[in-house]
Amino acid sequence: MGIVLKQSLNNTIVTYFGFAIGAVNTLFLYTNFMQPDNYGLIQVILSVSAVLMPILAFGVPNSLVKFYSSFKNESSQDGFLTLMLLLPLVLIIPIGILSYFANETIGNLLSKENGIVRDYVWHIFIVGMAMAYFEVFYAWVRIRMKSMFGNFMKEIFCRMTQTILLLLLWFKIIDIEFFINGLVGCYVLRTVVMKIYAYRLRKPKLNFGFPENWQSIVGYSALIILGGSTAIVLMEVDKVMLNNFLKIENVAYYAVAGFIASTIAVPSRAMHQITYPLTATYLNDKNKSALKDLYQKSSLTLFIVSGLLFLLILVNLSELYELLPEKYSGGFMIVFWIGLAKVYDALLGNNNSILFNSDYYRSILFFGVLLAALAIVFNLWLIPTYGIDGAAIASFTAFFIYNTLKLIYVKAKFKIVPFTHETWKVFALLIVVGVLFSAFSLPFYPIINIAVKSILMIIMYLGVLYRFKISEDVFGFLSKYLSR
Repeated sequence: MGIVLKQSLNNTIVTYFGFAIGAVNTLFLYTNFMQPDNYGLIQVILSVSAVLMPILAFGVPNSLVKFYSSFKNESSQDGFLTLMLLLPLVLIIPIGILSYFANETIGNLLSKENGIVRDYVWHIFIVGMAMAYFEVFYAWVRIRMKSMFGNFMKEIFCRMTQTILLLLLWFKIIDIEFFINGLVGCYVLRTVVMKIYAYRLRKPKLNFGFPENWQSIVGYSALIILGGSTAIVLMEVDKVMLNNFLKIENVAYYAVAGFIASTIAVPSRAMHQITYPLTATYLNDKNKSALKDLYQKSSLTLFIVSGLLFLLILVNLSELYELLPEKYSGGFMIVFWIGLAKVYDALLGNNNSILFNSDYYRSILFFGVLLAALAIVFNLWLIPTYGIDGAAIASFTAFFIYNTLKLIYVKAKFKIVPFTHETWKVFALLIVVGVLFSAFSLPFYPIINIAVKSILMIIMYLGVLYRFKISEDVFGFLSKYLSR
């Protein structure tokens, strides 16, 4: 677990730096420099592109990680990598042709409530394609255990570009149309840079002698489309469907609250860059004891961090909203429900990696498709009834059912669970700390209140974890720095 914690920490630092830039963009620049309807339009473009991405990627990022280590010589690796480069084109080309001939029809479907979306079908397709091939090349470097630069490009590059574009928009050097086109160009450029870096690590030689098991690889990739689509649909369908029921500015309000809650998922995303290939290796080597240890330690570490982040956000949320324009400040329930879903997701550790790298991926994909459909049904029911809060409740319900099914399935097939006695100790600690710090407020300026409460909460939380050695990894990490 040492290499996991070390590289996860590095990735977490990069990811949180990206989220810091994203926070400035989302909470201050977008909300003050752009009209809510234009911000909502950008969120719709990016959300629909994200839903399209796993389809265009054809499951290749997962297949790269799962199968690459099984090829031992350079020739077979070249054949496999060539297949991985060509496979996304199987869907990109026909979907591109369909977008060309059915542009108006697709635009009408996306703009039932908000006509402003109608003219951006090609923007969505290009961003979705760029996202798809970026993930392919990102997986390419992850199999070489070199995830830092890819994480930088994923988490920081486009956010920095958005900051620059927002400043240019504020000073009226560019208009909103140029902003949107520039954003599309940013995603394309990111993919090109990632390709160059991936080829520097392992440049493939085109080899059309595909692996003997190419049919099973393609079959796995096709099924993973469902799995990848499920995860994205569960995360993005709320914003897409809000666009079809409510005025587009509501998508902007929802996006701000959702971003605040999404910071809880950063440690999970960072750790999964390392645990995913490790899980694939343990499964290929049939090392069940190492797999169980990774499952439980990743779960505990992520629960400790995500639980603390959840409390920090909730306790300081009212002060944070005082810093935003008033029209963005009604998202407490959105933050609560989405944040709770993120904590539960973190509690499952590397559960996803186990499922998608095992022989049982076909069965769990069925659950995913079922739950994606259920998420759509929940949104259809709850958004008209409860508005933007209904979208958050729908997302939480779908994630709760989906993650519970995955938890039960891993236990049934591998006889392992992520929970230990330490899990319940952390849970009790979170309740005590949350009740204690939500019981009082400070009379200072919001930023000072946030800083003081956060520092006190972190000191108390980490102090208890360290004193009672609830987590070996956290204790070791704190001991290393306290000894200095």
